[in-house]
Amino acid sequence: MRTDNELIKDFQEGSEEAFNDLVNRYLSSTYGFFRKFTDSSEEAEDLAQNIFIKMYKALKKFRFESEFKTYLYRANVNMSNTYLRRTKWKNMLHLDQAPEPSFIDHSVEDAWMKKELWDAIASLPKRQRKVITMRLTEKTPYKEIANILGVSENSAKVSYHHAVTSLKEKLKN
Repeated sequence: MRTDNELIKDFQEGSEEAFNDLVNRYLSSTYGFFRKFTDSSEEAEDLAQNIFIKMYKALKKFRFESEFKTYLYRANVNMSNTYLRRTKWKNMLHLDQAPEPSFIDHSVEDAWMKKELWDAIASLPKRQRKVITMRLTEKTPYKEIANILGVSENSAKVSYHHAVTSLKEKLKN
């Protein structure tokens, strides 16, 4: 099996098949990453598709300074932050449209709680937001988070701790 770097070099030399191989290799994990915090599989599919459109354009200038997996993961985190900012106010609950209490569907309540959590995450400082996103969505080890963000492992752990403390405070109500 060819390495990611070999596929990228082939793609840079004009091989569309090499790019398709990269997409096939990482599509499932990218979709899974986005599915963990979106309310629908369609939104996750759109986000994953947008990532690979960006990768198609960006890989032509890829400089091999980091692993492709790390590069893709950074793009996923950035895309997720953009998504969270964009949708923060989009789906606010309108009280005049709330169903009668006897007809409440718990899946709606679960989705709302999930949305509330990701809105709270979106309000965290940038480093905390990135660390908590990587830990929650992929269970990324602190050592890898530190490598991706260019910080020490202890700094990643401290950022995670502060993020969890802030989230507990924000979601207390």
